[in-house]
Amino acid sequence: MSTPLVTNLLSVPDLLITRIFDAPRALVWQAWTDPKHALNWWGPSHHPAIEVAWDARVGRRWRNCLRATETGDLLWHGGEFREVAKHERLVFTFAWEETGERGMETLVTVTFTEHADKTTMVLYQVPFQSGAERAGHAEGWNSTFDRLVEHLATYFIH
Repeated sequence: MSTPLVTNLLSVPDLLITRIFDAPRALVWQAWTDPKHALNWWGPSHHPAIEVAWDARVGRRWRNCLRATETGDLLWHGGEFREVAKHERLVFTFAWEETGERGMETLVTVTFTEHADKTTMVLYQVPFQSGAERAGHAEGWNSTFDRLVEHLATYFIH
């Protein structure tokens, strides 16, 4: 089970989401860094990933494609890994392959800490140009992390 502990929607330029996963940190890390795992949970329920191209090493690019469940429309996005500290921290850029505000690059920092076979994950994303874009990312990430809960449950049973 995972519940959003902190979702800061009051100030625009940043987004902070904290989730606790009922799985060890090594497994949560693997889910984030192995494209075969990420394909099973990346993207919100209404836009699941159909392609995940990851190489979680500093300086390497990543690119994913989401497909809208209602229309079939494709949404491409990607970036570059800036920091990779195994089991502890991922830092990467994120931008939609679109023009305008959605195509502006943000920086995502994800940290992982373990306590008794549970993992606390904190995602921090900055900057956003508008509250609407930030709110869209908050909804998308939280739905994505709900899918991650389901994926982790298939691998880790107490």
